[in-house]
Amino acid sequence: MLLAFHKPFGALSQFTGGASGHRTLAAFGFPPNVYPIGRLDADSEGLLLLSDEPQWNDRLLHPRHAHEREYYAQVEGAPNADALKRMERGLVIQGRRTLPCRAWILEPQPNIPPRDPPIRFRKTVFDCWIGLELVEGKNRQARRMTAGIGLPTLRLIRVRIGGIELGGLPAGKWRVLADSECRLLQK
Repeated sequence: MLLAFHKPFGALSQFTGGASGHRTLAAFGFPPNVYPIGRLDADSEGLLLLSDEPQWNDRLLHPRHAHEREYYAQVEGAPNADALKRMERGLVIQGRRTLPCRAWILEPQPNIPPRDPPIRFRKTVFDCWIGLELVEGKNRQARRMTAGIGLPTLRLIRVRIGGIELGGLPAGKWRVLADSECRLLQK
């Protein structure tokens, strides 16, 4: 069984150990014996896959399978073409160069419902939504990449893993993936 979950802001990608008011996955009514495949930090939102089948872990996380992970990042400021190209070539983060990726300004800017709690808002600072497509998922990589070009991430939402999209799945809800969707991930 493979599940798609829209992890809300502030929830941890684990079933135990919630601290500082963070909810864990145990609060969302999952079937027994499922575990998250990969993770999103508490400050990030979006698509998280869970399964009770161990083979999915290697299939979806190992870079040799090159499953794209697409993120929408709301950044403070706006990147120019050079900054986007630097991200696409890979940046050195914590002494290691990231793999090449795809980076673009989302046009039109997405109409995403506000987050609870809301992001900080400053009248004098412009913000912009960009898209990032990565094939690796190092700890806080998308946030570190935007910071590496001088644009702090205000909000980060994973919208796709391979051929599976978050779509209209509401925050805090999950669904079982159809066999046809599972086959998309096996390609």
